[in-house]
Amino acid sequence: MSAAALYWLVIAIVLAEFCWSVALTLLNIRASRQPVPALLKDLYDPERYRRQQDYAMTNRKFSLLSNLVSTLVTLALFAFGGFALFDAAARSVSSAPVVQALIFWGIFYLLSWVVSLPFDIYRTFVIEQRFGFNRTTPKLFAADAVKSLLMNIVIMGAVLALCAWIYQLSPRWFWLIAWGAVTLFSLFMQYFYSQLIVPLFNKQTPLPEGELRTAIEAFAERVGFRLDNIFVIDSSKRSSKSNAYFTGFGRKKRVVLYDTLMEQLSTEEIVGVLAHEIGHYKRHHIILSSLEGFATNLLMFWLFSLLIGSSALAAAAGCAEPSFHVNLAVFSLVYTPLSILLDIVTNVISRRHERQADAFATTHGMGPAEASALKKMSAKSLANLTPHPLVVFTEYSHPTLNERVQNLTRT
Repeated sequence: MSAAALYWLVIAIVLAEFCWSVALTLLNIRASRQPVPALLKDLYDPERYRRQQDYAMTNRKFSLLSNLVSTLVTLALFAFGGFALFDAAARSVSSAPVVQALIFWGIFYLLSWVVSLPFDIYRTFVIEQRFGFNRTTPKLFAADAVKSLLMNIVIMGAVLALCAWIYQLSPRWFWLIAWGAVTLFSLFMQYFYSQLIVPLFNKQTPLPEGELRTAIEAFAERVGFRLDNIFVIDSSKRSSKSNAYFTGFGRKKRVVLYDTLMEQLSTEEIVGVLAHEIGHYKRHHIILSSLEGFATNLLMFWLFSLLIGSSALAAAAGCAEPSFHVNLAVFSLVYTPLSILLDIVTNVISRRHERQADAFATTHGMGPAEASALKKMSAKSLANLTPHPLVVFTEYSHPTLNERVQNLTRT
């Protein structure tokens, strides 16, 4: 394919992705006019439901605006020589390919961060504040932003430098060696996430002895699940929304509860939520999801290896010669349609896993408790009760609340 054809292909892909996101948003707006499912009618009184509709519409409009700005920036960078400008800046600093890659992507990431920062501020201190969710102070927001920036620069920079170095070392087998290295790094991060990353942003404390811990341990023992680590994180300092999750594996696995979850739910409801999480572990979903991610990454690395030396790919971005960093940038745009399709497949599998985890909770007598917890958390967070089926199919990693409550309370 010629450079000119690749140029217009990238433009078309960027515009098509934006149009696709707009179409899904408009479908969700249309679906919001549907009546609330009978099983969920007790979630909102009329005034609260009007507030939920206002919250949903505000977020949809905001999403459209942020997507528009992101799309325009991407188009401007590609169409008007931004990639070539960054490439020239990187080459002016060093002739080493690894250093060039770090400088090129460092400029690109910092620009993306600067563009997204005002939207993050508005979402936190205007939208979330207006609807009563925000508890983040300006000082905490600034600290989070700086720590996230530095952390991403270090982690992403290390992975990028490693991949660029591997390509220089072995161009022919780059895709396989780099994939193996990234996979090992991913496993390391999963194993030590709670010890290395979470403490940068949240305080984790062991769940104290008492009714809740006793109930959780009793259920875990009843279903044959060894649970040594139950932690609570101080999520309430940022938001009133709640959640719980599993992290790590092997001896490092732990259950993490948001402190807001403990404020909003009864002991039985929290055990119901954790029964679902234990269901994921018992059905090996964590391992399966990791394998899916590794397989997707392998495909991506292999496809990139086919285009990594393409002069046409570099010329489409206005660059005189191909390079690891420029071709990676253009490839990431060309890869978008396949990425969307793979995300849809991943979401289909994820929803199947969620149904299986809900079935585990139901089998062990915790279905009604989990259903009650989901309804409370959804009402508290002003969740959308009538998403459009196409949006659910393409973007939802979980079944709709109505489907989950129906399955959890089925006798």
